[in-house]
Amino acid sequence: MKLLRILGVFALVLTVWTGVAHDTAYAQNREVPYWATLRFDEVNMRKGPSENYPIDWVYKRKGLPVQVIRLRESWRLVQDPDGTQGWIASSQLSPKLGALIIGDGVAELRAEASATSALLWKAQPGVVGELLRCSDSFCEIDIAGKTGWVLATRIWGAGEM
Repeated sequence: MKLLRILGVFALVLTVWTGVAHDTAYAQNREVPYWATLRFDEVNMRKGPSENYPIDWVYKRKGLPVQVIRLRESWRLVQDPDGTQGWIASSQLSPKLGALIIGDGVAELRAEASATSALLWKAQPGVVGELLRCSDSFCEIDIAGKTGWVLATRIWGAGEM
């Protein structure tokens, strides 16, 4: 009886672990280039693809979108919104799509994918959210639980690859 409980717990742990591993692996073993986001509140970018290389940048923006442009074992060469390139461990990246508000002045978020749709709220450049979907020249994003449609030209993280 005790053996069955132990096996049951082991099976549950294995199932949960493989689900998490699959999520990370799926995001990281795709054809490049592709979009990803920073998985944690603090992520190190290194000069090369291993922990033996020095840290070049420390990002403190969970959800920040990055472009993955090269793969090397468990490391990804990424480009950030400013054009900086460096290596991040694949475990530090998420498959979730992100959006960073860019451009001059506030970006208008609307109820629908139309410039004439009702204005819901505005977001400052530098605000990070989750990219939900894009349609024509607008993308729907979620920022802290509030959703709205913004011009695709006002976000970084939704470009064609």
